[in-house]
Parts: sequence; C-alpha cells; structure tokens
Amino acid sequence: MLTKLASRIDDATRHGKAIQQLTLTYKLDIDDGYEIQRLAVARRLLRGEHTIGTKLGFTSRAKMQQMGLDQIICGRLTSGMLVDDGGTLPLAGLIHPRAEPEIALLMKHDLSGPVTLPGAMAAVEAVACAIEIIDSRYQNFKFTLPDVIADNTSCCRLVLGGWQRPDSDFGNLGMMLQFNGRPVGIGSSAAIMGHPARALVAISQLLGAQGRKVKAGSVVMLGSPMAAQPLAPGMHVLAEVERLGRAEFTVR
Repeated sequence: MLTKLASRIDDATRHGKAIQQLTLTYKLDIDDGYEIQRLAVARRLLRGEHTIGTKLGFTSRAKMQQMGLDQIICGRLTSGMLVDDGGTLPLAGLIHPRAEPEIALLMKHDLSGPVTLPGAMAAVEAVACAIEIIDSRYQNFKFTLPDVIADNTSCCRLVLGGWQRPDSDFGNLGMMLQFNGRPVGIGSSAAIMGHPARALVAISQLLGAQGRKVKAGSVVMLGSPMAAQPLAPGMHVLAEVERLGRAEFTVR
C-alpha cells in the first residue's frame, strides 16, 4: 500500500496535478508518512537525481499556525530541486507554489542523534541566505501531519545564495522577503526555534531516531520565521538575511 501511495505522490509532483489527502482514504501514522516520503524520493533518484541534503518544516510558530500543525518534520532535498541564484523558476507544472526566506547550512562533518548546540555548530562549514519554494501536492493546500510528511514536507525548489563562513552568531538576524521590490515578509532568525542552530540539533536527533544522519557535504534548510507567500508569473523574488547576503530568482 505504501508503495502505491508513494507512486501517487510522485505522479502528482511530476504532472503538477493536485490529489486528495491520503489520510481521507487511508489510516496513516507519522512512520507511514516517512516511509512514503522515502519511497517517493527514491523514484526521483531512479530518474537520475541525487540527494543533496535535508530540510526542516514547522520550525517557527508562524509556520505552525499557517499550516495548523504543531510538530517539527523533515524532508529530503534532491539535485532536481535546485534553482540557480538569480535564475528563473517556471511555474508550469507546479500546483500552488509559495516562497519563504530561510537560512541554509553546509555541513563539514556528519551529525546523528543527540548533540549539543556547540557540537552542532562545530559541524557547520558555511551558512547562506536561501529561498525555499514549497508546493503541496494536495488539493487546497490542506493536509494532516502524515500527509505532509509523505509529500516530502511540501518541498519543491530551493535557491541558495553565496556561502559565508559561520564565524558570527546568526541567532537574531533580520530576514526579509520581497516581491518586485516590495516587502511581503519581515522577521528574525530568532523565530526559528529561538536560534537557528537549535533546528540543526533537532534534525540531528530526528534523523538519528530514524537510523539516518546529517551528512558531511550536505545542505540543511532550517525553516522560515514567517509564512510562505504565493507566487505568480512575472514576479522578482528576493530574500535577504542580515550579514548573510541575499538570494533571488524570477518567476516565469
């Protein structure tokens, strides 16, 4: 059954066709959701993509409230999701895409299981401003926790700005999202679990419980301090994080 549901998610992603929530028909728990996610992403890998990292979802109260959920979750990032900084995002084939500013980390050491905040930060090679484009494959952007986990936490695309050395504290940095030069979201990195590094600690623990790890050389997207905003053709999208720079793209 889970293999069939993974195929349904993957087909919806490839064809840009919204589907009914899986939990309206099937009784699924969180473990089922993660197994469906694994199987669906495995289909992407069979088509030639490769895994590049991990993303967290619902690391801020704003995101939890927007989606009506209350638990941190994680998804898988693949090479096919990358959009060049300053590049173009075609909306064709997407369902209801939204953008949000984030902080991304590049890992220099593996992490798995319980880890201290200093220990987590010691494993970081670089940090960057980033944009995540989310796009739920469910009708009306409505889902339960197992649904959204199965849907790879609504992951769609990501844009990475220039990498910076993680020398300074990024626990309370101003973050902004602009559409066509107009601010549509302003927040602080402190809204990401009180400090973004706590999100790295959380993902290490979450993956460790699943027998997985945050791998050296991988990218970790830490979630956003603000609600995602819907995209439309012709938009120029810019995210900026204090001291970390910017990332941008144009919607086609």
